[in-house]
Amino acid sequence: MEVTLSRHWWLLALRGLAGILFGILAIFAPGTSLLALMILFGGFAFAHGMLGLMLAVRMPRGERRSTSFLIEAVAGFAAGLLAMLWPAMTALVLLLVIAAWSVAVGITTIVDAIRLRHQVRGEWLMILSGALSVAFGVLMFAFPGAGALALVWWIGAYAIVTGALILSLAVKLRSRGAGRAVPAGNPPPAPA
Repeated sequence: MEVTLSRHWWLLALRGLAGILFGILAIFAPGTSLLALMILFGGFAFAHGMLGLMLAVRMPRGERRSTSFLIEAVAGFAAGLLAMLWPAMTALVLLLVIAAWSVAVGITTIVDAIRLRHQVRGEWLMILSGALSVAFGVLMFAFPGAGALALVWWIGAYAIVTGALILSLAVKLRSRGAGRAVPAGNPPPAPA
């Protein structure tokens, strides 16, 4: 699994970068309309789902497909499509959609991290990312009356932090994958 994730580190990096970019937009352009926020969130969640599906599909044949990647992909697709296709929904419905999506992603991330703890180093980054996602979703369920501006900032901060954690994991996996390219003690062949 670590080899597969190391080989496709760039998919995780794209997920992390998408989160960071979405968060920056949400924080530094809070005056955007709720419609723009829904479309931005819809695109982010859909892209997150697409990249999760790509990770699940790219698992080697002998390796078990990750059900949690597939669940995360379906949750991302559903939340993204709902936000993009039903842009007139109220702020409360959007908040509940985002909260449910965040909890689902957080739980699947924690499950993956626990399942992979013996195969992947840095699993604590996945656990922390998942815990933040669950906490964020629970807070959104607990305080649905938060103002629209606070909602935008919360979403932005959440996206930046979890995006940075995922990007950090991708960088770690890339460096581990690069370290495997030439086994220790076996120098690369000299050019002819």
